[in-house]
Amino acid sequence: MKVLKDLKNYGRRAPVASGMLVIAAAAALLLGACGGAKDGDSSGDAGASSDASAYGDIEGTTLNLYTWADMFPREVLDGFEDEYGVTIEYSNFDYNEDMLAKLEESEGGDYDLVVADDYILEMINEEGLAAELDKGLITGYDNINANYLGLFYDPENLYDIPYGAGIPLIVYNPELTDVDIKGYGDLWDSALEDNVAVIGNYRVIDGMALKVLGESMNTEDVSKIEAAGEKLLELAPNIRAINDTDIANLLVSGEVAAAYMYTSQVTEALKANDSLVAVYPEEGLGFGTMAQFIPVNAPNPAAAYAFIDYVLRPEVSAACFEYIGYYCTNEAAEEYISDEMREYVVVPATASDGEAIENISTEAEDAHAKVWAEFKAQCD
Repeated sequence: MKVLKDLKNYGRRAPVASGMLVIAAAAALLLGACGGAKDGDSSGDAGASSDASAYGDIEGTTLNLYTWADMFPREVLDGFEDEYGVTIEYSNFDYNEDMLAKLEESEGGDYDLVVADDYILEMINEEGLAAELDKGLITGYDNINANYLGLFYDPENLYDIPYGAGIPLIVYNPELTDVDIKGYGDLWDSALEDNVAVIGNYRVIDGMALKVLGESMNTEDVSKIEAAGEKLLELAPNIRAINDTDIANLLVSGEVAAAYMYTSQVTEALKANDSLVAVYPEEGLGFGTMAQFIPVNAPNPAAAYAFIDYVLRPEVSAACFEYIGYYCTNEAAEEYISDEMREYVVVPATASDGEAIENISTEAEDAHAKVWAEFKAQCD
């Protein structure tokens, strides 16, 4: 039996740019999309077909889109409606589990396109609630960054189209510590005693200790998880705070010198204090992804394909990722990300390899829970 991991707070649902910046950036990018590729560059045409006939007669129909609030800039939604003559009915949920319950109740009907987190997608695919994709209708499929394909929830790439990644990172203030932080292991340095804050996600923090020991974040070997627990106890003297809410404020205010934070918190902190340094840990990254899928009994799958392909256009994707503040999963879109937002939504080529944090066995999950409880008690 697999246990669903809880990674909802990897940076979810918090557009990082101000309203005016989002409008200006999205409008500029979308105007570029309408104008074709840059001079002497054909990459802008990748997946940029606007031939609505490829999807059948969808003009005048409705696309029922189901996801969290604020997952697409208004300009993207308006641009799709204008180009294809399709009305978007946007419904939102707060929790992945609520979405799953609705899909189960409707047997994969009611909605045409859903965006959700990876851990719940594994269950949706296993239950047969997602339709197998016809990639012949997705001309922009090759734009997807291969690092986000073939993951645990869809190993054969049959059902899902990635739409953003969340990657917790270390951020530190070099003015408050002499420790040159390069990876997770540096957080154990005694010079950081009572000077580190971490998020309260036990799979992520236990996973950090596993990476320090050279293990996978997804190991189901209980002895290795227990060894990571022992390692975490050594970190406890350095921990000032464990929480998911104001950790960025603790770093920006100078209450701590270093923090291990969710994606949106990293962006918040870096924007507030340009002296802070973000670290892609040398031991390797742990990440979670969101993805789009078409329910198996979607009323209007043709419109869903059209929207998927529209969002995969490089300029349109760039506008989306700048808006949601998630790491870009469309490789062709990276050159269209503004200089101002690039450091927040494009993983640098120098970053270490990463692994998706997967659902694990009940036995392994129980071991993590025990390790986490002991660590938190030691930090109190």
